[in-house]
Amino acid sequence: MAEISAQVSLYPLRQPDLGPAIRAAWRIFEEYGLEVERGAMSTVVWGEEETVMAALREAFNWASAKGEVVMVITLSNACPRSGKYRRSPV
Repeated sequence: MAEISAQVSLYPLRQPDLGPAIRAAWRIFEEYGLEVERGAMSTVVWGEEETVMAALREAFNWASAKGEVVMVITLSNACPRSGKYRRSPV
């Protein structure tokens, strides 16, 4: 099975506190065993394609059950894992 990466930005709309939905997404990604790199504006996850897609679906469903939400996802089968294939500067 192919490994992919996903850059995810989650935007809970019209909610008094954005943190619960974002923290729940991180928890879901980790429960699925994905490698997670948190950033200020997005999160990047790596794993097997089916696992990544299932985790994204669950995170979106959890967030949307709490209110309106926008989830922006960029998928790639060409972006290596964080640190795993880093090249030294030329």
